[in-house]
Amino acid sequence: MRVLNTFFGLGLLRPAPGTWGSAGAIVLGIAIDRYLGFPALVLATILVTWIGFLTCRAALADRPGEDPSEIVIDEVAGQWLALLFPAFAFWQRGLEDWAVVAYPGWVAAFLFFRLFDIWKPWLVGRADRRGDWKGVMLDDLWAGLFAGIAVIIAAGIAHGVIMR
Repeated sequence: MRVLNTFFGLGLLRPAPGTWGSAGAIVLGIAIDRYLGFPALVLATILVTWIGFLTCRAALADRPGEDPSEIVIDEVAGQWLALLFPAFAFWQRGLEDWAVVAYPGWVAAFLFFRLFDIWKPWLVGRADRRGDWKGVMLDDLWAGLFAGIAVIIAAGIAHGVIMR
């Protein structure tokens, strides 16, 4: 269980284990999307979210009110949720030269996720203040959702779609 919660040891790296967890998640998520396809990334996101809820619940059962920094499976779930937004856009459009447009989307997904995870606006902060295992997972899932939406808005602005 510790291996999963620390995402194969990334949560043990210092400083900023959450950022290490997000960085590892983005690299693995991109590989899943690129080599196995968008549907595999969707399934992997669902699976890691489910595993995250189960392992956080078990790990924090006797530690109420804690969000140990070494537990980063929540970062992985949130980061992959954010990554689904640009990955879906590329998949839907059937882009052949995916790398040209994918890199900015991936970088934006990572940066927006880290921003919302650290800043903790609105529902992200509310989930974080729960102080239980559900809150540990939910704050990163909300941050991932907000990051994914921000990526789509930023892409729309960059391509002039929204400002017309």
